[in-house]
Amino acid sequence: MPRLIAGLAEIAGRYDIILCDVWGVVHNGAVAFAPALDALARFRASGGAVALITNSPAPSRIVEAQLDSFGAPRAAYDAIVSSGDVTLSLLIERAGQSLFHIGAAAETFLFDEVAALLGAAPRQVAIEQADFVLCTGFIDFWREKPEDYDARLKRIHARGLDFICANPDLVVEVDGALSYCAGAIAERYQRLGGKVIQAGKPFAPIYDRALARAAAARGAPVERSRVLAIGDSMRTDIGGADAQGFDSLLITSGIHRDELHRGALNAAGSDLDAAALRQFVEAAGHAPSAAIAELVW
Repeated sequence: MPRLIAGLAEIAGRYDIILCDVWGVVHNGAVAFAPALDALARFRASGGAVALITNSPAPSRIVEAQLDSFGAPRAAYDAIVSSGDVTLSLLIERAGQSLFHIGAAAETFLFDEVAALLGAAPRQVAIEQADFVLCTGFIDFWREKPEDYDARLKRIHARGLDFICANPDLVVEVDGALSYCAGAIAERYQRLGGKVIQAGKPFAPIYDRALARAAAARGAPVERSRVLAIGDSMRTDIGGADAQGFDSLLITSGIHRDELHRGALNAAGSDLDAAALRQFVEAAGHAPSAAIAELVW
């Protein structure tokens, strides 16, 4: 069982660096969580460094602009690293190749970034002409389901195309409701036997980038035993921390709320079902070092 804590202050002294998830911990897609941002700011004020690490398929500058729009203080973090940043590097490596894009047509952030850096955006073509596939998410975020893409995935697999997944999350909570992410489509392509290149958590490249940014902020090398990963997803946040050898703090009221809480959070912050948490951890195969309903100091 993870240690159940009342606030980050109970364990903060053990760590120099926090790698903190964004969606589900710092905001819910509609509003920022002031207590969480305050906790991160207090950790920084005590001498620690905070890198926000997110599976957003957008470049980190877009994530930062969204946080600004929510009123999130810059004092809460030193750096932001997104799966969009890693994806951008992958697109630059494949400059000159054509791609088939799965995602909302309006989400042009990555293409705009490539154009700014290289002078031209990647060429988007049909499956039959593509050199690889880029999946940033669902074309219709609110209505589609992963199985709606099966016919296209079979055509992609028949051509043996690499599938770059810009957001490995399976679902995300948007103002209390769960919606599917690019990872749910990538998972179905893997089941067909297709090759998926994952840009974000729980895979190593995004952590390497985040640690480098955090170390630069501190001006000191990283001791992995003094890194704490915080997140609400057992698969990406806790699983990724486990693979990297980091301690982790599970936020139980995020995407796993229905599994771990008996009802709405009470005034004290939690109605966490301890028995449900034990069963959940045992089934997941990843054990967070600690757990808390919501991130507070």
